[in-house]
Amino acid sequence: MSYQRRNVAHLAPYTPGEQPDSEHVIKLNTNENPYPPANEVLEAISSVNGDMLRRYPQPTAEAFRQTAAKVHELSPDMIISTNGGDELLRLAITVFCEPRTGDHTRGGLAISQPTYSLFTTLGQIHDTPVTQIPLGDDWSLAKDFSDIVRHNDCRLAILVNPHAPTGCLRSLSQLEAIARQLQEHAVLLVDEAYVDFAAHDAISLLRKNNSLDNVLLLRTLSKGYSLAGLRFGYGLGHPSLIEALTKARDSYANDVISQVTAIAALEHRDQAVKTWQAVKKERSRLTMKLTERGFDVVPSESNFLLCQPAKSGPTAKTIYESLKKQGIFVRYFDQSRLCDRLRITVGQPAETDALLLAIDAM
Repeated sequence: MSYQRRNVAHLAPYTPGEQPDSEHVIKLNTNENPYPPANEVLEAISSVNGDMLRRYPQPTAEAFRQTAAKVHELSPDMIISTNGGDELLRLAITVFCEPRTGDHTRGGLAISQPTYSLFTTLGQIHDTPVTQIPLGDDWSLAKDFSDIVRHNDCRLAILVNPHAPTGCLRSLSQLEAIARQLQEHAVLLVDEAYVDFAAHDAISLLRKNNSLDNVLLLRTLSKGYSLAGLRFGYGLGHPSLIEALTKARDSYANDVISQVTAIAALEHRDQAVKTWQAVKKERSRLTMKLTERGFDVVPSESNFLLCQPAKSGPTAKTIYESLKKQGIFVRYFDQSRLCDRLRITVGQPAETDALLLAIDAM
């Protein structure tokens, strides 16, 4: 006897990147920042005492919201903190998308394809229809993206920018055009998990002079702030969107340790910026070195590269398996349009050197 809901019984769970137990590996598969967080962030963690732990944390992370408001030049009511960026995604689908009711399949989720596969998983868990809109051969968005979203009566559209897994950066004007075309129809959630490594963000869409009440930005401390192990994310958006999301959030979404750490991370953002600059510099070097070896590398504005090996050499899967045996982890996606490519996180220079040496030895 199975007690699962029908949609959960047929669900293919999200497959995360491999997390090897050993520290003695070169881990270039899950897009962590290769540099540690600022010392001040570690000191903030150490400052948490017994009294702070025995009490419940502040329910809505007000101190963090105040800090984030100053950093992003927004008001606190335009910010919601979440247990990692993934919780914000789940909240958005829960709040804005409609579950199936009988033959009713409207009010669903729209995403590009390929993209972060968790979007589809979360949509299936909620039992909402998921519309996948293929990217062009050059990884560009479909020109009729907004038309498809509206035609299928989707209530939420999610775009990752910079895009995952390619690293391509959509222009601000394109995002604004989509948001305006979807106004009164759907929320546009721009997943900016990797935006700290990009040339620009989309925060100007939230300014009052834009009059956009349907734009939600996802931010995380996992990538740019070297805090993937903390699980702290947050959303930026119109107060009406934040108010709606707050209704459905957990009662104590962020524990006291994560709240004090997140505040310290934003207060000492200048230290994180140095790591972003280092990653960008190494991204350029890795791009050049892979290109010299015959790889076709997609221009990236993120902290990873999507690349296709030279057709005359080993396949992507062969390279992935060979590197893994040597303790070097990169990401291989066994799925349409990606099965001949590798996604490689930008590491420290010594890690790049080891990667290239291993590739050259094949």
